[in-house]
Amino acid sequence: MTYPRRLLVVLAAALVALTGTGVVSPLAVAERGSVDLVLNGDALTWDRLVQVLEADAVTVRLDLKARQKMVEARAGALEAINAGQKVYGWNQALGPLKDEPLAEADRVEFQRRVLRSHAAGVGPAVSDRVARLALVLRANSMARGTMGVRPEFVDRILALVGAGVTPRMPEIGSLGTGDLQPMAAAGLVLTGEPAPARFQGREAPAPEVLAEAGLPVEFTLEQGEALPLISGSSVLTARYVDAVVRAEHLADTFDGAFALFLEGTRAEQGAFDPRTHEERRIPAEVRTAATIRALICGTGWMTEEGRKRLGEENPRIQDAVSVRATPHITGAFRQRLADARGHVEREANASTSNPLVFPKPGGGHEFVMGGNWDAALLGHEIDSLNAQVADLGVLSQELSARLLADKWSYHLPANLAGGEVGLNSGMVQVQTVAVALVPEMQQRATPAGTLSRPAKFGQEDHNTMAMASVRALHDNLDRLETVLAVQVLMSAQGIDLIADEMAGLPLGAGTQRVHDLVRRHVQRLDDDRYLTPDLERTTELVRTGEISREVRAATAPAENKCAA
Repeated sequence: MTYPRRLLVVLAAALVALTGTGVVSPLAVAERGSVDLVLNGDALTWDRLVQVLEADAVTVRLDLKARQKMVEARAGALEAINAGQKVYGWNQALGPLKDEPLAEADRVEFQRRVLRSHAAGVGPAVSDRVARLALVLRANSMARGTMGVRPEFVDRILALVGAGVTPRMPEIGSLGTGDLQPMAAAGLVLTGEPAPARFQGREAPAPEVLAEAGLPVEFTLEQGEALPLISGSSVLTARYVDAVVRAEHLADTFDGAFALFLEGTRAEQGAFDPRTHEERRIPAEVRTAATIRALICGTGWMTEEGRKRLGEENPRIQDAVSVRATPHITGAFRQRLADARGHVEREANASTSNPLVFPKPGGGHEFVMGGNWDAALLGHEIDSLNAQVADLGVLSQELSARLLADKWSYHLPANLAGGEVGLNSGMVQVQTVAVALVPEMQQRATPAGTLSRPAKFGQEDHNTMAMASVRALHDNLDRLETVLAVQVLMSAQGIDLIADEMAGLPLGAGTQRVHDLVRRHVQRLDDDRYLTPDLERTTELVRTGEISREVRAATAPAENKCAA
C-alpha cells in the first residue's frame, strides 16, 4: 500500500514526539530530501546538522520535556526580575548603556528596538540553507531552558523553518561576540517587520512572504527575548558546518586528482604502504593512505614495467616530497575535519547567550551574566582549518606544476602539449591560473582571530572576529575548487598523452573511473584550443561534488578489494 508523502511525515513526527528522544526515526525521512526531527537542546548530532543543511524540506518540533523546562525557566526568570535583580537586556539596556534601567512599560518595546538597532549588517547574505540551519541551531539552544524565553518563541522560529521561509541575513558586521547583525535581521523577519525574506526562491519584505507562506505576519517578543536570539554563535556555526561539508568533498576531490597525478607520473607506491602510516598513529592519515591505495588498486602504470615504458631503466628510489608526504598532509587535513565535527556538536547543543538563567539550590531562579556568546574556540579552529585549506592549495599547485617539465614529470611532453610540441603550447597557462590563486589563498589564511579590535567604548574590548574567519575560509574553498580543477585537468591530460606507450597496462580501478568522468565532460587536448571552457567545466565537476562522489564510490570496501 502506498501512503501519501505528507501522511508519512506526520506519522514520523508523531513517533518522534511520543518518544521525546530527539532522535530521527526511520520514518523521519519520508522521501529523499525531507527531514523531520524534534529538538530537546541536547540531540543535534553532526549527521542531523548536515541533514538540515542539505535537505529540500525540514520540519522541526520542540520536545515536550524541553517545552516544560522552558516554561519553568521563564517563570523563574520573571520572578528574579520582580524580586529586583538587575539583568542585562531584561530590565537594563545594552552595551555601553548597560547601566541604564528600563521602565517596566518599555521592556517589550525595547525588544523591537534591539532588533532594529542591531540589524545593521551589510554585504552578501548567507545562503538559504545556512540561514535555515542557523535558525534550527538557535532554537535548539533555546530548548535547553537556560535563556528564559517562551516555548512559543521557539515555535515561531520552527514555523518559519517548516514553511521554508528564510530571513536574508547579511554576512558582514558580526565580530564573533554573538551573531548580532545577522540574527537581528532574522528577528525582524520573525516579528513581521518589513525586512527581506525568501520563500520558494523569491525575495520580498517579510510581511508579504509570511502571508504567502500561510504564517501569521506579526509576532511580538516579550521581555528579555531579543538577546537570546542574537547573542550567540548560530550563524557562525551554521557557516562552519557548511564549510566543513565543502572541505570534505574537496578532500575527496584532491584524492581523485592525486591518483590521476600518480598514474601520469608513474609514481612509486611505497609512500602509501600501510605499515609506515600505522606507525605514525594518526587515524585520518591511515585512512587517507588506504584511500589512495584503493584508487590506484590494480595499476600497471605505477610499476617498474610502467616506468620503463618511458625510459626509466633504474629504480626511482623515491619521489619528491610533494608526492610521498601527501598522505601526511591530507591526513592532517582530514584529522582537522574530524575534530571539527566534535567541536560543532558541542556548540550546537550548548547555551550560547548572555545572560543565562539557572535554578538556585534553595529554590527559585537567578540570572548569571558572562561571555557565553564568545566563539573563541570555533574562531581559532576555523583559522586553523583555513590555513590547511591554503596549504592544500599550495600542494595541489606544486603537483600540477610538476606535470609541465620533462624532468619533474618523468618525460611527459613539455607543457602537456598535444600534437606537435612547440607549434602547440599546451597547458602552461592553465597551470598559471593555480599559481595566480594560491597567493590569494595565502593572504586569506591570515588568522582573523589574532586581529581583535575593541568596540563599543571598550565594553567589548576583545573580539574573536570569527565571522571574518569563516568568510575567509569560504573564500579559500572557492579558490581551492579551481586550483584542484587545474590539477584534475592537467593530470588527465598527462595520462592521455602517454596512453599509447602504456598500452596493455591498466590504470588503477579508481583512477580509471575518475579519468572516465573527466573525459565525459572535457575532451583531451590535442591541438591548442580555447581552454577557459575546459577549466570551467572541470571546476564545475569539483564544485558540484561529482568527482568527490566518484572517489567515494570507487573506494568503498564493497566495490574495491584494496579499500581497507
